Amino acid sequence: MVILKAFKEYHERSCIRFRPYEKGDKHWLLIKGNYSGCWSSVGRRQGGQILNLNTPKCVTHGVVVHELLHALGFYHQQSATERDEYVKINWENILDGHAHNFNKYARTHITNFGVEYDYQSVMHYSSLAFSKNGKATIEPLDPYASLGQRRGLSDKDISKLNEMYEQDCNGSYLLGFDGFSSYLDELLDYFQGNLEGLFG
Repeated sequence: MVILKAFKEYHERSCIRFRPYEKGDKHWLLIKGNYSGCWSSVGRRQGGQILNLNTPKCVTHGVVVHELLHALGFYHQQSATERDEYVKINWENILDGHAHNFNKYARTHITNFGVEYDYQSVMHYSSLAFSKNGKATIEPLDPYASLGQRRGLSDKDISKLNEMYEQDCNGSYLLGFDGFSSYLDELLDYFQGNLEGLFG
């Protein structure tokens, strides 16, 4: 039900529409749980694109929403070109092998779609993310700001998402189920393969 509630948030707050995979679809999202960790490629990949949600730590509302945004084309907020105007990265505190999660990208690679940096984006890491010593890996330059949350999409996440998909706002991602099939297939059968039955 956690995954379906994440879909519901997208349906209620954005122009993105998820639906079950149908034979003949050229692109779809394949939700699995049999690999380690919580991850997705950024943006659409040819054919079936894997979004992995290893249980139990990855199957929470905020994590599912976060990984779906990766699949829809979002990088981490702290990777934004302008991030140095808003946060300081403490490289010395980052766990070995995880520094790439804090890379900053050029404007030719990533865009903010005219939406200001968002400390409260579901895509922003917390101040202790990947810390190897309990010290902050990211510090906000605004002393009153708190970093990141996993409650769901922020208002700025929604603004950016809708701007990003403005030209194709009748649903650009299709959904195929795998890995969680034993319990999701029952729900899909119950609603006769129509997720709108859950959200209507």
